Formats: sequence, C-alpha cells, structure tokens
Amino acid sequence: MTVTDEALPKPCAPALWLCKVQDRGQLSDVAPKFKKELRNLIATLLHPNSLAEKEINGNKVTCRGLLEFFKAYIKIYQGEDLPHPKSMLQATAEANNLAAVAAAKDQYYKNMEKVCGGDVPYVAPASLEEKHHFFLQESLHVFSSTKKMGGQEFCDRYRDQLEAELVELWQSFSKHNESKNVFSAFRTPAVLFVLVCFLYVLSGLLLFIGLATIALICDCVLGLAMVAMLTWSFIRFSGKYRGLGGVIDQTAGIILQQATVVLNKSRPAVAEMRKSS
Repeated sequence: MTVTDEALPKPCAPALWLCKVQDRGQLSDVAPKFKKELRNLIATLLHPNSLAEKEINGNKVTCRGLLEFFKAYIKIYQGEDLPHPKSMLQATAEANNLAAVAAAKDQYYKNMEKVCGGDVPYVAPASLEEKHHFFLQESLHVFSSTKKMGGQEFCDRYRDQLEAELVELWQSFSKHNESKNVFSAFRTPAVLFVLVCFLYVLSGLLLFIGLATIALICDCVLGLAMVAMLTWSFIRFSGKYRGLGGVIDQTAGIILQQATVVLNKSRPAVAEMRKSS
C-alpha cells in the first residue's frame, strides 16, 4: 500500500486540491482525493504489523500509564512561561511513579474482584482479610519492582499513597462482601424481635410478682421496639429516611454487642456453679 503526498498539506502554496470550494470548516467540502489518501494513511499507521509496544525506562507503556504522563505534562504547561528542564524531569518522575501506582492498584482491584466481586457469593471475613493481605503485598511488590525515577525518598511518598488507596479499596470490598451476607441483612429485625419477646415475658413476670411500675416501663420499651421494627421495615421497603434506618441499625448492633458481652461474662460463673454442684 502506497500513500502519495496528496494527503500532506502544502505549507506554502494554497491547497486547492484539499477542498472543493472555499473552506467553510465542513467535512463535506473536503475533496474526495484527500479523503481517499487519508484512508490509506490511517490504515497504514494503525496496521498491526506497523504498531509496536512502546517502553519507557524498560517498562511497557499502558494506556493508564500514558494518561498519567499526559496529566503531568499538561500540568507544567499550564503557565504562560515555558517550563525549565528541572520541571520537566520532575514531571516525568511524578508521572512515572503515578503510572506504577495505577498499575499496582489495578492489579489489586482485579484480584479482589475475582475473590469477592459482584457475581461472587459471600466470602468469610477471615478468608477475605487473608486474601487482602496477600494481594496487598503483591501489589506493593509490583510497585517496588517497577523501574522509577526520582530516588527512594521521592518514590516512598507514592508508595504511601498506594497503601492508603489500597486500604480504601479494601474497605469498599469488605462492605460490599458484608452486604451479601443474608444473616447480616436480617440482623436488625431479628434483634428487635428477640428484644420484644424478652420484654413481653419480663413484663409478665414483673406484673405477676407485683412490680407493676417496672412492668409498665418494660411495656413502654416494648412498644418503642415494635415501632422501631415497623419503621425499619418501611424504610427497607420504600428506600426513604435512610438516615433513620442507619440509626436503628446502629442501635440494634449496640444491643447485640452488649448482650454478647453479658453472655460471655456469665459463662465462667455458670461453669463454676456446675463444677461445685
């Protein structure tokens, strides 16, 4: 395939062959001969045999990494004056490190997506945390093994940035995985239902032994628990008042936590009573 110089504009003479009529900035005015040669040129430039993987400092250049270089260079050219060579070198080092951060972060994301992504079922928290630590160290190794510019102290700043971003990703994956837990979704209504049953029985016992005032207080708390359970159900069904729903979830979590602490403290005492008997 050959491309004639018809596709190249003449720098000195008017390019009468370029447009059929006076240039109005419309593609319809471009001459057919120019379009034909331009198609040949693009096909030649983008042919798989003509393309080669680009490298910077021995590392393959990815689209994500190239974007970081564009961002860094655009930043230093925003001023009115031309940048100094030192600024260019610093921008290159910054883009080089940001590209390494992006590559390491992308690898961590893909690995975690395979473990607990959208279509993957619920994973045990302990197993998920173990995978997180393994993939975290793997991503940090990818960053450290990538050739970078700027010196150790300069690169350590971006390593700390990478660790902070990976921790944020881990928290996001952890919450997403927790949302898949069916029992976690029904924790709040289960806690409120058990609380209602407990207060109902306790109120009956207190009323039986003559403590009507305390029984009335239990009935009031029981009523509040039932209202909270109905409100929670309405919020889940309608999607409104999510802030109030979060408060109810937090309250149920505190009740469950305190009940667990009381039960754990009572176990040794029960065990000692059994031994003594």
